[in-house]
Amino acid sequence: MQLSQGIKVCMEFHRSNSRDNTIRGYEYVLGKLSEHFEGREMESLTSEEMLSFLNQLCIGTMQRTKRSRYSNLRSFFNFIRNNIDHNFVNPCDTPMFRRIYRHPEATPWDILEKEVVDEVIFRTTNPRNRLILELMARGGMRVGEVLKLTPADVLDQKLILRNPKSGKENEVVYIPQKLADRLKEYITTKKTESNKRIFPLTYPAARAIVHKAGELVGTLIRPHDLRRPAATFASRSGVPIEIVSKVILRHANLSTTQRYLGKVTDKEAFRWIENLYC
Repeated sequence: MQLSQGIKVCMEFHRSNSRDNTIRGYEYVLGKLSEHFEGREMESLTSEEMLSFLNQLCIGTMQRTKRSRYSNLRSFFNFIRNNIDHNFVNPCDTPMFRRIYRHPEATPWDILEKEVVDEVIFRTTNPRNRLILELMARGGMRVGEVLKLTPADVLDQKLILRNPKSGKENEVVYIPQKLADRLKEYITTKKTESNKRIFPLTYPAARAIVHKAGELVGTLIRPHDLRRPAATFASRSGVPIEIVSKVILRHANLSTTQRYLGKVTDKEAFRWIENLYC
């Protein structure tokens, strides 16, 4: 099979099944691949040629971009092998490539203690700002998900996320009843139309709200710092890791969730030991 044919089939698949960002990534890498090896047969491509091609493609880019482009190229060849020619050998599937473009070891993030998160929320007196903080801290929501919410998405304790990051049609966020009641009261007070955003703010404005809330307690806080404790607190309260991953954080795999669980402090370790043997 000619390279151009394989690229055409692969891109037709992604344009029908993948998200816009994924499509753009493949379009760039495979477009350059097509230009560089125009007229070549798939089977004639060698690992040495692919390494040289990737080196040229990644000049001046960050390591994260290099890994992304390598991943696109390797996945393209895997697509050919899995869907068109089962005997095809992926020229990017070698120990050399995996060593050069390996991902760094994931390290746990520092997680805010529950007392700090509670203080941040309780000391925020503006109703809108407090709701935004609580939806991230109590519902495990990303700041972009909070800003996209409309009254039509609020079904008591269930919040429907349209076109979420995962690429699914929608996802569900579950929030505590008290928070749900305050959110509905806020919507009613503001008389927000069902298809309008509850919090019509920009990302910088939302980040500023979080930053200012952190200053109240002398802590530097970013929006995602509030999402992570939702997982940590649930896990340490005995919630099964599958629920933390699939329901609270809505992750595709458990390995990503592990990074959200944070380091166990001496204080936390002593508390659990005392609870076990009291």
